[in-house]
Amino acid sequence: MIKIGNIELGDFPLLLAPMEDVSDPPFRAVCKANGVDMMYTEFISSEGLIRDAAKSVQKLDIFEYERPIGIQLFGSSIETMAACTEIATQAGPDLIDINYGCPVKQVACKGAGAALLQDIPKMVAMTSAVVKSTHLPVTVKTRLGWDDSTKNIEDVAERLQDIGIQALTVHGRTRVQMYKGEADWRLISKVKENPRIKIPIFGNGDIDSPEKALEYKNRYGVDGVMIGRASIGYPWIFKEIKHFVATGNHLPPPSIQERINVCETHLDFSIRWKGNHGGIVEMRRHYANYFRGMDHFKPFRSRLVTSMSLDEIKAILQEVSEFYQPEFVQ
Repeated sequence: MIKIGNIELGDFPLLLAPMEDVSDPPFRAVCKANGVDMMYTEFISSEGLIRDAAKSVQKLDIFEYERPIGIQLFGSSIETMAACTEIATQAGPDLIDINYGCPVKQVACKGAGAALLQDIPKMVAMTSAVVKSTHLPVTVKTRLGWDDSTKNIEDVAERLQDIGIQALTVHGRTRVQMYKGEADWRLISKVKENPRIKIPIFGNGDIDSPEKALEYKNRYGVDGVMIGRASIGYPWIFKEIKHFVATGNHLPPPSIQERINVCETHLDFSIRWKGNHGGIVEMRRHYANYFRGMDHFKPFRSRLVTSMSLDEIKAILQEVSEFYQPEFVQ
């Protein structure tokens, strides 16, 4: 049984990666319904939270059915990170996660996210301040290093464990790589094999099929895997991996009607959470992903992303159902 503090996550937990503008409560709802074991909010700016910025505050929204769930924070100031940890703790998550992995310029060039990989003493000091600012378990998500010449994750893992983090997720790329090339899990495996490391080690990067999840579990020995991009428009990946790991057999792919049902559930929740206008606009980024790989879908997508009427959107989805039935789509 893998545990983070007192949070029990099963023998090989599957985690949903925190993804900006993706892993909001509506998206988390459909992932939870499809078997994910642990989820995180979108990453939240410590500066935004301290300033009470509406967008940052809204990201604190969590719901009982989502548990266990972590709030992920990022920032460049130790004092601000400590203060916003206290605010996030009051929102009632199960843990606090620190983002030391985000590679995008808007974050890293301001000294946050993956930028801390260039200043390990500051990373350690910031983590220590966060651990001392909450009674909740604190976890970290980071990368192998800043670039190929500074792959310092083995040292980082020991130092962060020593000051109190209770789990570590490692994305198998450097900051310079961004999301390009193939993730290198060999260093993640070395972290896990280190006899000094007692906390759970989760691997992240390129897990996009049940076969790969099981292969990486066996080859690299990680305690679980975190899945990001492969879950967008395909929340079924979590239960498919669980079934394959347990039985060695594949579940049938979701039918067109299953895709439509989950898409509608996502849409309905999006409207409840963000209001009619915000919820409809928010869903536009998801339609192409829910129906990825389906021939002749482009005209339907064009109508879905321009309509502002819930009734019309649902009518278009009904047309999609009638057009493709009874096909099963890979």
